[in-house]
Amino acid sequence: MSVQIHELPLFPLSTVLFPGGQLSLRIFEPRYLDLVKRCARSGEGFGICLILDGREAGEPAIPAALGTEAVIVDFAMTDDGLLGITVEGRRRFHVERTRVRNDGLLLGDVSWRPEPAPEALRDEHALLSVLLARILDKAGLEHDGVGKGALAEAAHVGWRLAEWLPLDPTERQQLLQLDDPHERLQWLLGRLPDFQPE
Repeated sequence: MSVQIHELPLFPLSTVLFPGGQLSLRIFEPRYLDLVKRCARSGEGFGICLILDGREAGEPAIPAALGTEAVIVDFAMTDDGLLGITVEGRRRFHVERTRVRNDGLLLGDVSWRPEPAPEALRDEHALLSVLLARILDKAGLEHDGVGKGALAEAAHVGWRLAEWLPLDPTERQQLLQLDDPHERLQWLLGRLPDFQPE
């Protein structure tokens, strides 16, 4: 079975975007202003990848090989007069190869990662649903309640905890790369003792 390749503009960042997650970005470099205009007109997304080497601004950075498609869901002008956008994570992708356009924009030839069908949280991971509900309560965000709706779904609980728990970017990238939502939850469960106050 041949892998379908798609061209996707890439936006390397020092953070990880997860499927279903949101991220606020301030856009000021011409290459990214142009990218945002094009995406806003076409409704298409772009790819966000963790930076492995380099910086967010200036010379094109070296991105991780696995990232998340980002779709713009909101625009605003920031207090300092820059364009602010909010993006939402959609599909994960694997970067097969990259090239740099004349304006410095990084383009990737990517293949979409297969996503498993929604699966229920297993009993051994029920504590993670309780923890996520508490985090969302403290943040003032609404939810269905422990073990109901999205909080009963393995992938959702794993992605949201990967966002909220104090993990470093390389750990978040490691979680993004796991295809099995139960394996992701098991990893998070194993890290919980590290987050207990002394």
